[in-house]
Amino acid sequence: MSSTTPASPAQESLSIPVIEERLEVGTRIAETGRGVRIHKTVTEQPVTIDERLMRDEVEVRHVPVDRIVAADQAPATRYEGDTLVVPVLEEVLVLERRLRIKEELHITRIRHEERHQDTVVLKSEQVHVERFDDDIPPTP
Repeated sequence: MSSTTPASPAQESLSIPVIEERLEVGTRIAETGRGVRIHKTVTEQPVTIDERLMRDEVEVRHVPVDRIVAADQAPATRYEGDTLVVPVLEEVLVLERRLRIKEELHITRIRHEERHQDTVVLKSEQVHVERFDDDIPPTP
């Protein structure tokens, strides 16, 4: 277009710029120059244990009684000191039915104490961390 001739509105063109933005994303490996070294040692130490262990034992004696009692007088289980007395009953046929104490079981608990010693191995770990390249600043 020249400045001497005016342009008509039909001949005039208009330019509109189109803009597009693009993004590129990526990763890279950066050396920091830092690291650690871990040392682990395992030690074993024998330990002696000394414990008291309790053990129960029972002694059963058969004590003959051979006594006739009425059915409503049958003796019950009872204790005589540390001994549990359990009557053993038997029906016997006579002209009438009677209970006869055949025997008693005298049960006494005898407690034994014994010492138990043993050696067991206990393990313990120690860890030492060693840092190296601390004088190099980290890479941004």
